[in-house]
Amino acid sequence: MAIINSIFQKHAHQYFESLDKPIPIHLRKVIKAICLCRTGELGLCHYQCPDCEHSHYGKRSCGNRHCPQCQGQKAAHWLQRQLKTRLPCNYFMLTFTLPDKLRSFVEKNQQLAYSFMFDAAAYAIKKLSKDKRHIGCESTGFCAVLHTWGRQLQYHPHLHVIIPAGGVNQEGTQWLPSRDDFFLPVKALSKIFRGKFKELVRDLDSYSTIEAKQWNRGWNVHCQLIGNGEEATKYLARYVFRVGISNHRIQAVSDTHVTISYKKVGSNRKRSLKLTIHEFIRRFLQHVLPSGFMKIRHYGLMSPNSKIPLDHLRELVKDANNTLDDCDYIEINESKKLLCPHCQTQLVYQSSLILASPNFARIVGVP
Repeated sequence: MAIINSIFQKHAHQYFESLDKPIPIHLRKVIKAICLCRTGELGLCHYQCPDCEHSHYGKRSCGNRHCPQCQGQKAAHWLQRQLKTRLPCNYFMLTFTLPDKLRSFVEKNQQLAYSFMFDAAAYAIKKLSKDKRHIGCESTGFCAVLHTWGRQLQYHPHLHVIIPAGGVNQEGTQWLPSRDDFFLPVKALSKIFRGKFKELVRDLDSYSTIEAKQWNRGWNVHCQLIGNGEEATKYLARYVFRVGISNHRIQAVSDTHVTISYKKVGSNRKRSLKLTIHEFIRRFLQHVLPSGFMKIRHYGLMSPNSKIPLDHLRELVKDANNTLDDCDYIEINESKKLLCPHCQTQLVYQSSLILASPNFARIVGVP
């Protein structure tokens, strides 16, 4: 049993009782999934060994994207797809962060505010990349990923954008590279990002809760050269299909507290943070996304709907950079193999037995 899952099993009912108002339905679904994951309440999976023909059964996972026991295989497959679509050029990573004073507003309007973050960041990148003082391209392509947590599991919404260093002209016949050491000016990106976000949230009823001075201060946008993009993509893959904290960061659990490990920015020294059980659960649930929300989005040339085929785009990049080198495509398989305990042969999935009504109340101890 994973540590985080056991924390929810033992303390979810107490957390329910401590709240002043009912917990939203999408959060209840996540808690239910985490509590039932690999308990047997969701059913069993049947595997068979192709060599010795022994049958084996395992407890089904919940498959919820916020469960710390699930999603590892999805992350590996996503990483492999991203590495296969890389272009033979340098990449930059842009990070768009909202001011801390806007976090309460965003948390109360997650479905719209998160979408507005994507829209505002994409608008800023597209607008500046068309400027001839910088790249002067008609279209570029990038992948944007939403993160909502900081190192101490606090609420910290921000976007990471991985983007190739350039774009295509209006006819789609030429690759226009950016400078090797510079992509777009971060001060201008910050100003456009802030202005577009303000325009998008202006019609919301809760707009008046935002302090006026937040629209006059600089917003944090960071730009970093990341080489061919492989390492940055691998870095993001560890977080794309993972929740805000993993089991290996749990140092200790008592009946009242959870101790987690973390590192400060720019330091490799591990530190410890002690939280009450209820505070740990509260921080964890802050990062549950709205139902159906897409936290990974592809734009422009990287979009599945791009009119320029990937192979043709690679040829344009090679011609512009005067190189014939291809990307080093790496085959990645991080999914765990189930082996037969008798002969160590990889087991073959046969079928699943799914229970119609998992006994959630008995698992978490609520009536």
